[in-house]
Amino acid sequence: MPSSPTSTPPAATRPTSPGSSSLDPASRRFYPDWDQAADVTVAILRTEAGRNPHDKDLHDLVGELSTRSDDFRTRWGAHNVRRHRTGTKRFHHQAVGDLTLAYEGLEMAAEPGLTLTVYTAEPGSPSEEGLRLLASCAATREAAACVPGTSPAG
Repeated sequence: MPSSPTSTPPAATRPTSPGSSSLDPASRRFYPDWDQAADVTVAILRTEAGRNPHDKDLHDLVGELSTRSDDFRTRWGAHNVRRHRTGTKRFHHQAVGDLTLAYEGLEMAAEPGLTLTVYTAEPGSPSEEGLRLLASCAATREAAACVPGTSPAG
């Protein structure tokens, strides 16, 4: 049976699932403010659980994370909820270093429950330079050359 637009996709198909930030040690390097990022991620997940209380995939994800992560279990137990609308996030990318990006969540009127989050860097900032470098790397077939310690396949 196909899933509805508001249902949660299976964990394996979620590119940025809450599980990846709760269970992957590399996420602590990627998010310099990891504790804050984890708090927000779990609060958003709890908001979705309240909005879709019968979503089996979401229920299964919460169950898996609760059994595998003490951090997640503690945060889930706090019962915090949050809408992800606007703010600033810091990231540390292995190829370009620290990025500080403003974000804004845009509700998609044609798809209730779907939010598009847009990230931008301040013009002329080191973060803008870093994003330009990442865009350049992604636009080439030699993207691996932009990651320290790797070389393009040849």
